Amino acid sequence: MSFFHLLLSMFLLISLLTLQTVCGNAELRALMDLKFSLDPEGKILTSWISDGNPCSGSFEGIACNDHWKVANISLQGKGLSGSLSPVVAELKCLSGLYLHYNNLSGEIPSQISNLTELVDLYLDVNSLSGTIPPEFGNMASLQVLQLGDNQLVGNIPTQIGLLKQLTTLALQHNKLNGQIPLSLGNLEKLRRLNLSFNNFSGTIPATLANAAHLEVLDIQNNFLSGIVPSALKRLGEGFQGANNQGLCGVGLSTLRACNQYPDLNVSNIDTSDQDHFKNNNLATPRPEPANIPVHCNQTHCSKSRFPQSVITTASAIIITLVFIGAGLFTFVKYRRRKQKISSNYSEGKLSPQQPKDFYRKSPSTLVNLDYYNGCYPLPDDQKAGGLANEYLNKFRFNVDEVESATQYLSEANLLCKSKFSAMYKGVLRDGSFVAIRSINMTCCKAEEAEFAKGLSLLTSLRHENVVKLRGFCCSSSRGECYLIYDFATMGDLSQYLDMEDRSGHLLDWSKRVSIIKGIAKGIGYLHSNEASKPTIVHQNISVENVLLDKEFNPLIMDAGLPKLLAEDVVFSALKVSAAMGYLAPEYITTGRFTEKSDIYAFGVIVLQVLSGKTAIGGSIRTAFESLRFDDCIDTNLNGRYSSSEAMMLTKLGVQCVHESPDERPNMVNVIQELSVFPAHSK
Repeated sequence: MSFFHLLLSMFLLISLLTLQTVCGNAELRALMDLKFSLDPEGKILTSWISDGNPCSGSFEGIACNDHWKVANISLQGKGLSGSLSPVVAELKCLSGLYLHYNNLSGEIPSQISNLTELVDLYLDVNSLSGTIPPEFGNMASLQVLQLGDNQLVGNIPTQIGLLKQLTTLALQHNKLNGQIPLSLGNLEKLRRLNLSFNNFSGTIPATLANAAHLEVLDIQNNFLSGIVPSALKRLGEGFQGANNQGLCGVGLSTLRACNQYPDLNVSNIDTSDQDHFKNNNLATPRPEPANIPVHCNQTHCSKSRFPQSVITTASAIIITLVFIGAGLFTFVKYRRRKQKISSNYSEGKLSPQQPKDFYRKSPSTLVNLDYYNGCYPLPDDQKAGGLANEYLNKFRFNVDEVESATQYLSEANLLCKSKFSAMYKGVLRDGSFVAIRSINMTCCKAEEAEFAKGLSLLTSLRHENVVKLRGFCCSSSRGECYLIYDFATMGDLSQYLDMEDRSGHLLDWSKRVSIIKGIAKGIGYLHSNEASKPTIVHQNISVENVLLDKEFNPLIMDAGLPKLLAEDVVFSALKVSAAMGYLAPEYITTGRFTEKSDIYAFGVIVLQVLSGKTAIGGSIRTAFESLRFDDCIDTNLNGRYSSSEAMMLTKLGVQCVHESPDERPNMVNVIQELSVFPAHSK
């Protein structure tokens, strides 16, 4: 055999070994075992197949890191009815495990503690039983531990106090008992602690009062007693302690006043578990981890399973192949970067059965995210074009609020879905209804400064005919950005078109005129150049993007949204606009959007509203141009419309869809023409 063939053979051998190590056949086997435990009937995780690639984007709810290792499992609200298998511990690079809002049963496997890179653990709203594994204290990276709304029993392990990165501990609505461990006061980064609706007894540890970052302490509906440490008054409404008959406090609205007001200190409290945390070490030996070797760090997650002789032989030619490998790596990385966006929007990837199809982007295991304040990191003021972060902070939501509002982004609340986002109906804690758009962060602008500018623009838009953006939250660990809008109770305008009979809600003539006028005012506001905002070209005005409130006032949706999105995503959305006839003809030659392209789309909407039809074909358009109202005005109106108004609106609509942009009016002229309509049409 020639040297060349020998070299080639060895290269193929090493490539095979590397491929097996990187692609992780062991992880695939672990996922298949996990599938059978989570979904024993095999009705939900049908995309998890034994000969598939978990990192290809085809496995529902699976995201991988840059080393082709499973980093996230996001299966919240999927109706899973099995149990959580210890085999999950074999996914050693897992940083996020989201299995909440299912119907999982059985005990929580202690082997999860071997997931030393786990940041988020969400097992709440299930039917899990047993105790909280004390081995959880080994997970040094854990930031969020959500075990609420289950059937857990026993005490809170004192080892939980070793989780120095923990920001959120939620154990509400279980059957836990015993005392609140002193060790929880060691959680330096703890922000939210929810122990409500359990059977805890004893006093509140004074160590908790010293937790500098604590914002929420919910201990209501337990059997706690004694005096609440006065330092907890700083929490204000963040402290909830009602329905603890033996508990009293000073200046706390949810508690009865105490007869005496001495400050509680450590000497007033049971210190039975304090010895466990001298020098931050357990007094008792830590349980040995399961027989699953863990060799993970923050930059590499793989362990060779091949004999030493093979590794030695392979090493002999590593230097020879290093340049070839480097070249291939560079090429593959370049190709992956080029294909990143397009692969996310390939045809056939989305289906009505999968409301959450946005796990293509592999979240980094290096993310250090406070989940409850986990918004997209914004640049400093200068890079953001003078925008102060304090301004945007007023509009920040947290992921907990988003999930609570939408029941964990459940299918039941899914309103609509496109190739780059999904829209959910939600109810905030104050009872107000909202619409929450979920966007994959790979679809957003890569430059943080540009993204921040786009957010500031969206939050600044205020007009009676433009949907109000209440706020946003972008989670790096989820790889998603959420935009929270006011909810329009009557749906979008497309629902009132193409009505073959009157079984639906028929828009009478005055409503149609009012809707057209309102859309014009909204576009006029976007096109105006005011001190508070620049001129905005919408680029995607359609009946689907016109919402109606309870008074049937029109609200333009997605104004300014292209300022947030990557160019590839904006371009992809044009296919829909073109197919529906909203795309101005000059765009094909110029490739640019202008105010006149918005005017063209507005003209299409005018003709749609008058005709009651989504598709404005050649015959209908000819009828409009010839003013043959019997052939173009919605027949469901049965002639109940103003001929003079119909003539004015028809001429206006036809003028707006003129092929030449110079022949179209601007929105100021449109609004002036519509102002002559009588007051009852407003």
